[in-house]
Amino acid sequence: MSINRDPYDLRTNEESKAEFEAKAKLEKKLEEDDLVWLMDQKRGRAMVWRLLAEAGVYQPSFNQNSMTMAFNEGRRSYGSKLLMQILAICPERHLQMQKEAIKHGRSDDGNADHSN
Repeated sequence: MSINRDPYDLRTNEESKAEFEAKAKLEKKLEEDDLVWLMDQKRGRAMVWRLLAEAGVYQPSFNQNSMTMAFNEGRRSYGSKLLMQILAICPERHLQMQKEAIKHGRSDDGNADHSN
């Protein structure tokens, strides 16, 4: 379905732009609230730790096979985006998540450390 708009109707265009910006701001706020809610839960922090570890955020992605390395970098890029959101929105929960992971013997690769 196409909407016919007059590209020279500045008032309507400005209203559309304002509506778009308001919607984008609301969506960003909802996403941030969801992340805070998740990071406020102990099980949520454990899940996020596993996701970050599986993404390879805390380890190098180098591999001699360039396709494998590209795949690893793709995962790592997404994990880094999540980590940056956490650090920007609720950095205190990131520190808490790290402490809990150490306390429960989770290594940076998401697996339990059985060397004790």
